[in-house]
Amino acid sequence: SLSCQNCPDVVQALNMMAAINPKIKSTMIDGAAFQDEITERNIMAVPSVYLNGEVFAQGRISLAEILKKVDTGSAKKEAEALNKKEPYEVLVVGGGPAGASAAIYAARKGIRTGVVAERFGGQVMDTMAIENFISVKETEGPKLAAALEEHVKEYSVDIMSEQKADNIVSAEKSEDGYINVQLESGATLKSRSVILSTGARWREMNVPGEQEYRNKGVAYCPHCDGPLFKGKRVAVIGGGNSGIEAAIDLAGLVEHVTVLEFADTLRADQVLVNKANSMGNIEIIKEAQTTEVIGDGTRVTALNYLDRASGEAKQIELAGIFVQIGLVPNSEFLKDSGVELSPRGEIEISTKGETSVPGIFAAGDVTTVPYKQIIIAMGEGSKASLGAFDYLIRTPAPAKS
Repeated sequence: SLSCQNCPDVVQALNMMAAINPKIKSTMIDGAAFQDEITERNIMAVPSVYLNGEVFAQGRISLAEILKKVDTGSAKKEAEALNKKEPYEVLVVGGGPAGASAAIYAARKGIRTGVVAERFGGQVMDTMAIENFISVKETEGPKLAAALEEHVKEYSVDIMSEQKADNIVSAEKSEDGYINVQLESGATLKSRSVILSTGARWREMNVPGEQEYRNKGVAYCPHCDGPLFKGKRVAVIGGGNSGIEAAIDLAGLVEHVTVLEFADTLRADQVLVNKANSMGNIEIIKEAQTTEVIGDGTRVTALNYLDRASGEAKQIELAGIFVQIGLVPNSEFLKDSGVELSPRGEIEISTKGETSVPGIFAAGDVTTVPYKQIIIAMGEGSKASLGAFDYLIRTPAPAKS
């Protein structure tokens, strides 16, 4: 899709592989322009990558991730290389705005700094229009993420992408006196201090049919998948800024948009609500609780919801459902770490970004700090980094064995 912020990286990666290796051939198809291809392959989410006719990947995937899937032995070799790395003084887990800011502030202190992340940019990569980043009138998520990475690379920061944290062991419990960050790949990284900035992900509805029809009509990125529903009827779940913005974007493509909001009031900024109300094909229903996603086995056909005001069960016939109901912190890997979490799974932190475990700090959307905004995450990242540096100068380094 030409409006998909995730597609260009995938297209560029595959075209690069084809240009370098004559044994590889790549074909790119614009789903909005070639609807017959979409229907024939039953594609409901982009980017969708096929290898020799079989589904290979869906969603954003980097060149490194593609090569890792093709070369089955690469993950083991990479884990071995990571295990051999010397301990860091500051290790940042997560590569979003908070992580980038933390890494820059740490590196500027002249201390050994590393960043380990699934992908650099974090959730910013899934954001299109950014118009409230002070001093920048407007930009796009991927563009901002690229600028963040470029800035970090100006310093001697060891960036390790396509790696996901699986557990963290405190310095008190580890055998070597360092904080140990265990990765899903099997590797372990060591550091005197750690800054957790793993961010958050889209919250799911958790209703029957959602997982069954995920990428078959249930979507979470209106910019990516909106063009696939051209001329069709869709729903947006959620009446916050993200939900109303999604409805406005989709209204220019689809036949009709129904916004379902659980509460009796909308949480979106009034300027967005006014814009949505001015468009002729957006209907907003309040006090609506989504209860089930209905489909024919291959794609979404309808949505059931409960009218909370009357208690009446209702159904909407549609082709797509875009879920925009907030965020869930990426903190599951901390369940056995001793790091204190809130009832919502957010990391509890002090005014200096300290967690309940000495030497472990946290910043950004994964923490209890209110208002999940890019500019706030950046400030929190720098604060946590300064807190970590203060901890380092007051804490002796582990004795070398």
